[in-house]
This record gives sequence, structure tokens and C-alpha cells, in this order.
Amino acid sequence: MLKKNHNAVKEKLQNGEKVLAAWAQAGSNITVEVMADSGIELIIIDMEHSPIDLPVLVTQFQAMNGYPAVPFVRAPWNDFVMIKRILDAGAYGIIVPNVESVEDAKAAIAAVRYPLSGIRGVAGSTRAAHYGNDPLSYFSKANDLVMLFVMIESPKGIENLDEILALEDLDGVMVGPVDLATNMGFLGDPAVPEAKAALLGIEKKVVASGKYLLSLGPDFEGAKKKFENGSHIATCMSDTLSLGALTRENLRKFSEEYKK
Repeated sequence: MLKKNHNAVKEKLQNGEKVLAAWAQAGSNITVEVMADSGIELIIIDMEHSPIDLPVLVTQFQAMNGYPAVPFVRAPWNDFVMIKRILDAGAYGIIVPNVESVEDAKAAIAAVRYPLSGIRGVAGSTRAAHYGNDPLSYFSKANDLVMLFVMIESPKGIENLDEILALEDLDGVMVGPVDLATNMGFLGDPAVPEAKAALLGIEKKVVASGKYLLSLGPDFEGAKKKFENGSHIATCMSDTLSLGALTRENLRKFSEEYKK
């Protein structure tokens, strides 16, 4: 069961454990509940490439109540207002897309931290602060509780990666392989050798830096390869992509069996 004011994912990473994660991209509290009820350790709710808005996000967090899964959110953008509202809803981790400079990374760090370490606004009435039921118990731990990952998705981000990784208050990095390939001139094709080499180079630097590496795997075998390459967190499914893959596979088997 998820404990208030406790980030089990951060604790596991600090203890040297690997964490298996799932993406929630359908905008459904039911799919989130299904994954949480199955025992997954971390659910990343995607607000960048999905129809999810803040009211839906809250229902997804509520669907995780009573289960051990820790809620992370990929923010729509590096916007301190949206990040503040996501955190007030109850996220324990934030993933910020398309960070290209030290300034971008510093802005993300400031957005997830209360003053004097950052600029996050303080309100005791929020879900994160337990609706005024002992909000100081959250306020006093929030800066350490919330994890921050930034996404490297462009050649400019690669150029500035060493400086970004040197920032003390950054927990980790995730690579957006499709955006990275596209920004390198290979539209939607992360399989081209140049894009694959760039992704591998980023991942090696992140691991060597001591920051946590969060990687994308489409299934467990994909996640296992990421773990073997040094990833600390790897995804193994998505409530949209995995359902599509399962449907296609069953249709393939049906066609082979009954449409000869």
C-alpha cells in the first residue's frame, strides 16, 4: 500500500534495486487501477502525449489508493504552473520533456521544490497536503519526496548533457528515442543506426554520472535489456500500446488458424 509522504521508488533506487514501471496513456482510471492491482511498482501517467487533464489525473491517483504503485507523471511541458498543479494533485515524481540546456533543467528543479530551494507555491488545501489534515507533514518532506527526471530528446540536449548531469538536485534522465531520432532528421524512426548510437551514448553518460536512468521498454524482455545496459527504471508496458500489441497478436493467431 502506498504510504503517505513516502516515495518507495526512491527508497528502492537508493538501496540499489531496479524498478519496473508501466505507462498510463489512455486517460482511464480503470486501466490505472488494473495495473496497480496487478502489483506494478511504478505507474507513469503521461500528460504530454495523451488526453489526460488535471481532473482525470486526480481520478487516476485515487484509483491507485490501497496499492503499492508510486505515481509519477510526465508533464506536458517544462511549465512551472502545470508542474505545481500536478504535484499538488499528488505526484511523487515528475518527468519533464525536451530539456535542452542547464537553464531548462534548473527551471524544472525550481518548479518541483518549495522555497527557498525553488519556486513551488505552497497550499495546505491540496490533495498532496492531505486537504489540510496535517499539511506540514507533507511540506516538511516534499522537497526530498518528489523525484525529478528530465528528458533528453535533441542534439542540443546532448551537447549540454554533461552540464545538466552535474546539477545536484536532478535525480535522473530519460531519453525520448522517437523525438531524439526525429530531431536528428529521422522522422519517427529511432531504429536508424545514428539515432541508436546517440541514445546509447546518452544512456552511458547518465549511468556513469551516478544519476538514475529511466528507459523505455515495450515489454518485459525489452525492459530486461535496458536493465542489463545499466537502467535503474525501465518500463515494460503501456495501457494503450500493449493492448494494441496483444490484439494484433491474437488476430494474427486467429488468421493463421481459421483463415487459411
